[in-house]
Amino acid sequence: MAPYEPEQDTTEAEERSAGRRKAARYLVPVAVAGVAAATIGLVPALASGDDPDLPKLTAQELIEKIAASDTERLSGTVKINTDLGLPSLGGAGAGSFAPGGSGGGGGEDGDDGDKGSAADPGAKLMELASGSHTLRVAADGPEKQKISVLDDAAEYSVIHNGDDVWAYDSASNEAYHAKDAGGKARGGEKGELPKEVPATPKEFAEQALKAADKTTSVSVDGSAKVAGRDAYRLVLTPKDSGTTVGRIAIAVDAETGTPLKFTLTPAGGGAAVVDAGFTKVDFGRPAADTFDFTPPRGTKVTEEGGGSGAHRGGGDGKDAGEPGVEVIGEGWTSVAKIELPGGQGLPAPGSTDMPADAQRFLDSLGDKVDGAFGSGTVFKTRLVNALVTDDGTVYAGAVTKDALVKAAESDR
Repeated sequence: MAPYEPEQDTTEAEERSAGRRKAARYLVPVAVAGVAAATIGLVPALASGDDPDLPKLTAQELIEKIAASDTERLSGTVKINTDLGLPSLGGAGAGSFAPGGSGGGGGEDGDDGDKGSAADPGAKLMELASGSHTLRVAADGPEKQKISVLDDAAEYSVIHNGDDVWAYDSASNEAYHAKDAGGKARGGEKGELPKEVPATPKEFAEQALKAADKTTSVSVDGSAKVAGRDAYRLVLTPKDSGTTVGRIAIAVDAETGTPLKFTLTPAGGGAAVVDAGFTKVDFGRPAADTFDFTPPRGTKVTEEGGGSGAHRGGGDGKDAGEPGVEVIGEGWTSVAKIELPGGQGLPAPGSTDMPADAQRFLDSLGDKVDGAFGSGTVFKTRLVNALVTDDGTVYAGAVTKDALVKAAESDR
């Protein structure tokens, strides 16, 4: 059917480990850009074959069905697969590119005192921006939610129950506890689960539909069977030529209007950048004890803002030099601008502050560019590009290299 367009549309090993820790400091902008891209609506290939025969709906009717969905109770298993095309950096995992990530170690000199809690969700959930993950999710209204990230021999869980938010990492036997000041989980404020990393199909869909304005063509492309349920397939295709997003497909539960699965295909073609969808789902009320949590004996518990020997931050939980974010442009070609603390870009090649393995990693990603902004390096993935200028400004977005440079030049 034709697209519907809304009206507003010590040893060598130790040295390498230290190098990865330092590399993490310089790769934070790339990780942030990857997570920002996820909020656009990164998603998976929808099921085909045995498609159900459902009543016809227009794109407008299907969007209204999503908006009217009042699903507050569910439980199930979600699969998320992310492939940004990043090369490997030795043994550093996805978390090493995030502040407090698993590969970041402690401070620059390996001081664990500056590490914070291994269970802090602000860093831990950023690992969803890379690789394959299996999640168990449950919700019972706005006061009770739980997300568990499952590994082969470990589990990481974030539990919101009333006024309390707990996070527990079984691998390190550490827990993080905060008070939910806002009364609603995943709000991004202190005491709430971080909202910058979508973890359920509904959150991916909400972010994707924010872009469904005049810059987007929207259509209904048949039906699908997802997690054993009948679903419509909604497709969003950006009109902007400068974006790296090809299209987004959203599987919408035919009965409840709940988003079940998504696919984001990059403009350059190939496999989906990220798959995120239910493999099992139940819309009944989860058992009450699903949201109960008591730290196991021997667990190191960190209270928000410090405590139990944990690193203490400022009174508002933010570092004095934490960069702010400014958005340039709109729609699919919008670019995030971040001023790095200290007004310095990446170290020059050969700098003693840049380990050799980190330099090779950056060189494999980056292209040197010049313009009205001065000079800098553009780092590339299958979806997100980030320009780091020599004077310490980062421009990042799901846009082409040329669009990124143009945005940086318009800002000067």
